[in-house]
Amino acid sequence: MKIALVHDYLVQDGGAERVLEAFHQIWPDAPTFALLYDPAKMGKNFRGKDIRTSFLQRLPFTLNRYKWLMPLMPAATESHDLSEFDVVLSSASAFAKGVITRPETLHLCYCHTPTRYLWSDTHSYVHEIGLPRPIRSAVALMLPWIRVWDRLAANRVDRFIANSKTVQQRITKYYQRKSEVIHPPVDIARFRVGQGDGGYYLAGGRLVAYKRFDVVVQAFNKLGIPLKIFGEGPELEKLRASAKNNIEFLGRVPESKKATLYAGAIAYVHPQEEDFGITAVEAMASGRPVIAYRKGGAVETIQEGKTGLFLEEQTWEELANQIIRFQPNQFNPTEIREHALRYDTEQFKKRMQTYVAQSYKEWTTRDASPVLEPVQNFYAHRDRHPTVA
Repeated sequence: MKIALVHDYLVQDGGAERVLEAFHQIWPDAPTFALLYDPAKMGKNFRGKDIRTSFLQRLPFTLNRYKWLMPLMPAATESHDLSEFDVVLSSASAFAKGVITRPETLHLCYCHTPTRYLWSDTHSYVHEIGLPRPIRSAVALMLPWIRVWDRLAANRVDRFIANSKTVQQRITKYYQRKSEVIHPPVDIARFRVGQGDGGYYLAGGRLVAYKRFDVVVQAFNKLGIPLKIFGEGPELEKLRASAKNNIEFLGRVPESKKATLYAGAIAYVHPQEEDFGITAVEAMASGRPVIAYRKGGAVETIQEGKTGLFLEEQTWEELANQIIRFQPNQFNPTEIREHALRYDTEQFKKRMQTYVAQSYKEWTTRDASPVLEPVQNFYAHRDRHPTVA
């Protein structure tokens, strides 16, 4: 079985890239096809890998302004030559699922989410991407065309894997496809059980508008309680300008420091609706409870009253009320850590390896008759009911 990996683009390091790293560990000889690759931003984890980029890589200034290239990305995705592979495993939150494969090739898609800016977040995306106004207007005009391409691209996938039940529901709604849920990997071994003795609350991740860190800043401005926020993003300066002295922005922190931050936190604050929410699981791997918005992947990963609490609304008033009433001593750090172990990287690798092997076995031994059955049933129905055209 010769396998290829496909990823949207390797220009920023996040949860989707952790999934791709795990794929590399399972299939170390598999090449990775990506629209773009920026070695400086991806660090050592992808250094030395067989990464094959599209024609977009050769265009000037693409790595810094890759969002401007969105109208070209469908064609660039289709330009990947995957004709020599038996299995294609795409890691997609945008274009990767649209690759073209041979009829005999099995295409499995690990879907992080149906493309946000085409479906669930389409009305807010154009205003948040930070493009000049004329280009922003042009992008808005292109979205309906790209949305049609995205829907057709989903039909090229033979089997979908969703990273959470939330994403599974979106795949059903937007693509009308079934999917298997396999939660993404979290490197639990990097974290140790902490007692939350640092005297601060913690939040973090990519600082973008939809993650609602503004709600956290507003709440802690009112409370005056120490808060640390790690991460970078387009909202950083705006958040920093609105924050009082009790709030500290740490920027991008190395993984070793992040583990220490989690361990010392009274609790981790998770105000956003995420597809899965890796940082919340990392906090639980450190034995720390999570205060999360009751939407998205957090509903699947957090056990209320045992590993965390939920916010019913995305408002600073709701969060401040929960912080005031929060009793960290009611949570057992060891039990929280035990709960997080189910999302460990090794568990993910075992499930993925089994799923791919079983899917390929079924693919290569499949019988053509089930494919023809709906057509046969249609004609049988037409013969019984002549008014059916």
